[in-house]
Amino acid sequence: MKLRTLAGGFAVGAGIVAAANAALSRRASPLDPALSGDQRTYRWRGMDVQYTEAGDADDPTLILLHGINAAGSSGEFREVFSELAEDYHVVAPDLPGFGTSDRPQLRYSAALYEDFVGDFVSEFDDPAVVASSLTAAYLVAADPDVSRMILVCPTERGGPEPKQWLRELLRSPFLGEALFNLVGSKRSIRYFNADHGYADPSRAGEEWMEYEWQTAHQENARFAPASFVSGYLNSEIDLASALSDVDVPVTLVWGRESDLVPLKRGRELAEEADCKLVVFDDAKLLPHVEFPDQFLSTVREDLGVPA
Repeated sequence: MKLRTLAGGFAVGAGIVAAANAALSRRASPLDPALSGDQRTYRWRGMDVQYTEAGDADDPTLILLHGINAAGSSGEFREVFSELAEDYHVVAPDLPGFGTSDRPQLRYSAALYEDFVGDFVSEFDDPAVVASSLTAAYLVAADPDVSRMILVCPTERGGPEPKQWLRELLRSPFLGEALFNLVGSKRSIRYFNADHGYADPSRAGEEWMEYEWQTAHQENARFAPASFVSGYLNSEIDLASALSDVDVPVTLVWGRESDLVPLKRGRELAEEADCKLVVFDDAKLLPHVEFPDQFLSTVREDLGVPA
């Protein structure tokens, strides 16, 4: 009788979790592109990778690569995309597993993203590239032909040493989905934005945090972040050494208040790899969101403005 009662309790509990997961999925609307422009599709390894394109195709191409997090998307560049398109041919993809791109149930890896970044960037003729956080390491590792790199708080590490049990737990049905729903809850999004995203969390905006919640609750949303939080998206490169071998100008953009990837690291990279370092006061990991005008000035100073 006790075993039967215990089994019944587990069944009821599983049913409650499944019902809660389903209810959250129903609340999430189909995801619209985060950026305004021409919506394009890049077919890569059987996946449809969506990207937004804007600006004059005859202007120099500037590719914007968003960072990796549970609610990552090209919308990270929402405050600067339209303004950059006034001067450049701007292209911003949602990385595989994120945003409006396909999210197959893969065991995502740093090698996969390095290959994607290399292949996608190589579709364009001698572009300049802005890359954020962990994706900046993928760009440096891929080493495609580019005219310039602007790297925002670049890092090789986004999680712990790889933990297979954690990745498989988050990938699992019911429980994994429930745990990811906690990570992608509005409370968690607010916490992470305040803890390491923004020096002033109000700069994120309520509308944007709603979009982050929506993207974190799309079908299969947990599979790429499962690899991220379990350490499988950490890059194996030594960033300082790899940057030293880059043969185009590199600018590092850093938020002075960044603690997850502290400014001390930016200074070390700038010195060891002979890179230009631009520091934004009162900003954390997303200085291009917190101070878009300052970021636009930095980009235009580095790239020049087309005649």
